[in-house]
Amino acid sequence: MIILLFVLWIIFNGKITTEIVTVGIIFSLAITLFTKKFFFKEQRNTKHIIKEDLMTVAYFVVLIIEIMKANIAVLTVMLSKEIDIEPCFCYFKTDLKNPIHRILLANSITLTPGTITVELSDKGEYKVHCLDKSFAPGMDDSVFVKMLRKMEEL
Repeated sequence: MIILLFVLWIIFNGKITTEIVTVGIIFSLAITLFTKKFFFKEQRNTKHIIKEDLMTVAYFVVLIIEIMKANIAVLTVMLSKEIDIEPCFCYFKTDLKNPIHRILLANSITLTPGTITVELSDKGEYKVHCLDKSFAPGMDDSVFVKMLRKMEEL
């Protein structure tokens, strides 16, 4: 989490100076220590924490790539000469156990253009509105679900 927060700090500042790096390290460490009781319930070694941080960064890289791919898909549908859009609701269930991972999946789906998570039940059941029915297949076994499963296995 420290690495992720520090990278975001640098990205949002837009430049690298000694002061920005120092303050970024201090804030990243302080926020991680402050939120430790919520995110790190059991004692973990440093190797485990670094692996988890790297997987989180990889997840957000994949999220950005999927957002770009979805933008192209939505643009293709919108710019096609034939307006043959068939909106639909897609229902699926995941085996994700961690509520934070379930919420992260719901938010990732909503951030991806052409889909909006309408409902998420306590049992891990999702109701997603898709701009076109071609966006619905494979949502229950998407790259997001696979990565979140790997994160839960840590």
